[in-house]
Amino acid sequence: MEAATDFDEFRRAFGDEATREAINRARPVEVEPLKISATPYECRDPRHIPLRPWVYGRQLLRGSLSLVVAPGATGKTALLAGTALALASGRSLLDKQVWDGPKRVWLWNLEDSLEELARLIEAARLHWNISPAELDGRLFVDSALNGSELMVAVEDRSGFRILRPVVDALVTELIERGIDVLIIDPFVSSHRVSENDNGAIDAIAKEWARVGVRANCSVVLVHHTGKLGGAEATAERARGASALVGAARSVLALNKMTEEEGRQFGIDGEQRRRYVRAYDDKNNRTPPAEACDWYQLASVSLGNGIMGGEGDSLPVMLPWSPPDAFDGVTVAHLQEVQQRIGSGQYRKDPQSSDWVGLLIAEVLGLDVTDRKGSDAARVKRLQSRWEANKALLPVRGKDHKGNERVFLEAGEIALEGSTP
Repeated sequence: MEAATDFDEFRRAFGDEATREAINRARPVEVEPLKISATPYECRDPRHIPLRPWVYGRQLLRGSLSLVVAPGATGKTALLAGTALALASGRSLLDKQVWDGPKRVWLWNLEDSLEELARLIEAARLHWNISPAELDGRLFVDSALNGSELMVAVEDRSGFRILRPVVDALVTELIERGIDVLIIDPFVSSHRVSENDNGAIDAIAKEWARVGVRANCSVVLVHHTGKLGGAEATAERARGASALVGAARSVLALNKMTEEEGRQFGIDGEQRRRYVRAYDDKNNRTPPAEACDWYQLASVSLGNGIMGGEGDSLPVMLPWSPPDAFDGVTVAHLQEVQQRIGSGQYRKDPQSSDWVGLLIAEVLGLDVTDRKGSDAARVKRLQSRWEANKALLPVRGKDHKGNERVFLEAGEIALEGSTP
């Protein structure tokens, strides 16, 4: 006879029918074990893999979510207006290619009025000489301030929930209109959830990503940074939960030109506030300033003043290229620097009285008396590049006082026909 189990002992001790039934119901139900299978990869001919469905440059991709992160007063709304016009007209207004012809764009602003948006759009249209026929019904603009509110998620006494009817109606309209790019500005106004609730923000962000997939369009969410305190605007400094950045395929960070960059490019005072730097902070480390996408804010008058006067002036974003440190620099200049550097001791340190930059400036006819001036900034960039390509080599040695310092000497001699 088998030994009594704990269950048998329990049943004998509490043997009434109701107790036995309760115990039987509490017994674990046997289920089939779950099986998960790995799928073997089958190699494919890479020539037959479809191209990524780019919509705008290498920035916006069909069926994906992108994020624009910027502090206030950086010109992001002007940039988005210019982007929308470039897409709708099919013209590379901001030096970004519009793939496969003009696109249908829906710009949905949740904090500016239609009148203010019209001012920005018409100023850009005036500057770029874009006719209504070029847009040809491909640009759609809505504003929450004029009744077109958008709320895709809420959190109330019933808890957090995605407003499914709103999302489904939005997807239906995107498909029916054939929208290629949807821009929501700003993201925070499209939901009523705590910005710091990582779980809820993750769900909302992924819902936006699914909108892009379902409607086969690129979705762009515009988001503010937190308080920067003079720091750089980056993906990590986006306001609220980090899940939003995690769900986005790309994060375009916008920053105004800094004082140092202004000195580097020879742009002083208030003028530098009109220059904006942009780069994808999700896919790249912060690139050098000259390697970023740069934009300049120009003022365009609408001509809506009294008796045809200038009237309102609006910012229009234009592409801008920083001056190249190598403009006008030849191989002969580098050869002269390499030849003359051996006649003395030239320090690597820009603060030194024996700085090699003094020699470079003399050869190029530049004035580096002000070590923080634009000429000095240019010489520093030339020095850095020549060190990187080993035209100048750092070596350790002792100065005339016997102190160990880092000097520069000629490296690989530049040849005629090479780049300086």
